[in-house]
Amino acid sequence: MDKNKKNTTVVGEGVGFERIRRITGYLVGTVDRFNNAKREEEKDRVKHGL
Repeated sequence: MDKNKKNTTVVGEGVGFERIRRITGYLVGTVDRFNNAKREEEKDRVKHGL
């Protein structure tokens, strides 16, 4: 093994991740508590990919 190489680990590997979004001024993980109008607004928004 090359002495200049170090053991590497991936930071955050195996850690659960929950997506948080800002919708109509609120930080939310899900829209299950939103009324129909706010759910429609979320569907109409432009989705940006990575």
